[in-house]
Amino acid sequence: MAVQHPPRFVKIVEDAKTRVRETTVDEVKARLDRGDKFVLVDVREESEFQKDHLPNAIHLGKGVIERDIEQKIPDLNTALVLYCGGGFRSALAADNLQKMGYTNVISMDGGVRGWREKGYPFTKG
Repeated sequence: MAVQHPPRFVKIVEDAKTRVRETTVDEVKARLDRGDKFVLVDVREESEFQKDHLPNAIHLGKGVIERDIEQKIPDLNTALVLYCGGGFRSALAADNLQKMGYTNVISMDGGVRGWREKGYPFTKG
């Protein structure tokens, strides 16, 4: 079931996506399987993360990521893949991290919904 977002929210997401690199669910799964070095960041709410999240993901919610990222990930060149429920919040967060100087930020289009549709594994709690 597709989520219907308010039009002004969609507008700012579309604007952010013009500046943000995106990747697919399949590519993130392939990178995890290969053991590529990157930090997978779940930007959903804490309650969403606690329910389940992608393997090896860390949690930095959309509400605090800009405040907390410098302490958790000080290296501006760290490879980051951000995801959320469907790819909207992660695009907004990726845009802001780029504005903060992070140079290797990617948003996963499709988010958790896309990951679940593919039948890929989750970590609980």
